Amino acid sequence: MSTAPDAGQFMAILLQLLNAKRTIEIGVFTGYSLLLTALNIPEDGKIVAIDVDRAAYEMGLPVIKKAGVEHKIDFIESEALQALDEIVQKPDAEGSFDFAFVDADKVNFWNYHERLMKLVKVGGVAIYDNTLWRGTVAMPEDAVRQKLKEGRKLTIEFNNLLAKDARVQICHASIGDGMTICRRIS
Repeated sequence: MSTAPDAGQFMAILLQLLNAKRTIEIGVFTGYSLLLTALNIPEDGKIVAIDVDRAAYEMGLPVIKKAGVEHKIDFIESEALQALDEIVQKPDAEGSFDFAFVDADKVNFWNYHERLMKLVKVGGVAIYDNTLWRGTVAMPEDAVRQKLKEGRKLTIEFNNLLAKDARVQICHASIGDGMTICRRIS
């Protein structure tokens, strides 16, 4: 359930190319992508990390501590929409993030995107994970196992909405389970 290693390597180099300093992560799980982010932002960089499951985050916390990057992380135990709504309301929040990574419930991907388009600066990047949904987005529906059909439907809808969103330039990377990279252009 964590970010694929090749996707992580891609994120690491992208963070460095962007010179990202302030990031936000929605869906932390045990913190693999969080660790990668923390290792690839400057010493004074900050990550807002949002997840409903503190216990999963704490499983990976010893590795984060050993790497010496815990001070960069502001973990928020919360439903992501609630936390994002609170962040969006802060007076200095608009355009204050360089980078966002979303690997959480697919039902809310578009809701997360709408809020992130307020928080990520123009020229910043938001990445959405699992946008291939185990390859099912390219399969005929009758070839998809029943347990993957709802996720497939939601992922296709999200991908279609992103393709029409004039605020972003998008690129799909077929690494891991698919990542859609959105560079905010307006």
